[in-house]
Amino acid sequence: MIDRMIRVFDRGLRTVAGIHPATDDVPDAPTSDLSGAEKRRAGSLMRVNHTGEVCAQALYEGQALTARDVKVRSAMQQAAKEEVVHLVWCRKRLQELDTHPSVLDPIFFATSCALGALAGALGDRVSLGFIAATEDQVVEHLDRHIDQLPQGDGRSRAILERMREDELRHGTSAEKAGGLPFPMPLRRLMTSFSRIMTETTYRI
Repeated sequence: MIDRMIRVFDRGLRTVAGIHPATDDVPDAPTSDLSGAEKRRAGSLMRVNHTGEVCAQALYEGQALTARDVKVRSAMQQAAKEEVVHLVWCRKRLQELDTHPSVLDPIFFATSCALGALAGALGDRVSLGFIAATEDQVVEHLDRHIDQLPQGDGRSRAILERMREDELRHGTSAEKAGGLPFPMPLRRLMTSFSRIMTETTYRI
């Protein structure tokens, strides 16, 4: 457990500081010159998505921390590694848009990690159900942001579309692995947390 906690702490530092291996495999598409307003809008949307990936990273790490089944823990850790790729994509796009990640990322990482650890402590089926419910909301969120991006920002749109494919696969895999369906009141609570994250990180 101590080793796993050290791993989570290390992953948190790397996630917040953006210390991850560089990748050339960034989804791309034709992108026109954006006006100042369009660039700021795209930057704000991508900042929200970057923080969403910070939260996803933390959720998986928290769940792996308290998972009871070794296979479930391994699957959570593998999913966390895949989310790192999304983090790199989003951070690189933020740099291209001349903006920055949210200053609130450390808070959201810590909060999400705690929620993930709680879900894991309630049992592997609850934990898997939490993943499925979370990924459902992430897909809906990405759909909205894909529509809200400036028309000419093909690069950001390509990144979000690839992320959507991966998140959909994560949710489906969690359901097939035996995740329990989450009741509507809990889903609404999750939506409220997501709304707080979205509205704050859009600006800062």
